Amino acid sequence: MNDDLQKTMMFSMDKEHSETPKEILLKVYEALREKGYDPVHQIVGYLISGDPTYITSHQNARALIRRLERDELLEELILYYIKSNS
Repeated sequence: MNDDLQKTMMFSMDKEHSETPKEILLKVYEALREKGYDPVHQIVGYLISGDPTYITSHQNARALIRRLERDELLEELILYYIKSNS
C-alpha cells in the first residue's frame, strides 16, 4: 500500500483573487449601471429578498455578489456610511 494515499492533502485558495466587499459592490454596481438598471434599487432588492435575480449576470456580477453573505454586504455599507458622515 502506498503511504502517500494515507496522508491528508492540504488545499489553499489563492487569496490574491479574492475581492473585498467594497470591490464586489463596486463591480456589481457598475455591471448593473452598464445594463441600464438602477443599481441602488437592484442591490436593495437583493439585500432585502436574497433573490439573486435582482443582480445581472453581466460581468459575472451575480456570481460575485453571491460570494458574500448579505449581512457582510450590509455591514460594509453601514460602516462606509457611518465613516463618511462622522
